[in-house]
Amino acid sequence: MMSRLLQKPFGTHGKTHEITPASAGWRYVGFSLYRLRAGETASEGTGETEVILVMVEGKAELTGAGQSWGELGDRMDVFEKSPPHCLYLPNGVNWTATATTNCTIAVCKAPGVSGHQPRKIDPSGISLTQRGEGTNARYINNIAMEAEDYCDSLLVTEVFTPAGHWSSYPSHRHDEDDFPRITYLEETYYHRLNPAQGFGIQRVYTEDGTLDETMAVKDGDVVLVPRGHHPCGAPHGFEMYYLNVMAGPLRKWRFQADPAVEWLMDT
Repeated sequence: MMSRLLQKPFGTHGKTHEITPASAGWRYVGFSLYRLRAGETASEGTGETEVILVMVEGKAELTGAGQSWGELGDRMDVFEKSPPHCLYLPNGVNWTATATTNCTIAVCKAPGVSGHQPRKIDPSGISLTQRGEGTNARYINNIAMEAEDYCDSLLVTEVFTPAGHWSSYPSHRHDEDDFPRITYLEETYYHRLNPAQGFGIQRVYTEDGTLDETMAVKDGDVVLVPRGHHPCGAPHGFEMYYLNVMAGPLRKWRFQADPAVEWLMDT
């Protein structure tokens, strides 16, 4: 039986994912994905959430919060690894995307209360940075992490894991509301593989074994991480991308390593 933590896309066109706190069985994170053909549109209201629209691939004309933001996007294949064009929208506004090329748009959601100003998240402010060494090296595009102060809840980042490497490793968890030791953050992983026919591995587990699921993720899958550790592996020959959305009661990312692998944090 397939894990409920592994969310398969509805198809290959239109809205292919729609994850809400209610459907995920948690409180904070929402995630949707649109795959549009040139000329097609998608539109939503943010309601009680703030939203970051990530142009994963392709280009679209975006309007939101009563403004036209022009055509956003220049990365036609996510594995180009160039920084994405993104748009932040606060709670209580509407947005529309009209595809100017075939495009993939991720809709990252979490509770919004402040009515912050909408803003483009310019790719010039995002630089691909290495984390980890050896076969634990991976490359990060931070879209909206703690340093960005225009969000109420959202933490959003992209990760590229080379073939044969591990990521979200050494295994760590952020599932307790006990700042500054650790923060409670729910998390989604939207996965892509290169070549697309490949697979990756993600394990979600707790130290006491009450949750322990290992999943083969395919191109386009989403994995839910409600709690526990959540490392990923990319097999030889297949590069892995994922887009992370995190949120919780405090917009801080503090985690605890699995004691079984904690010694690796020092190597």
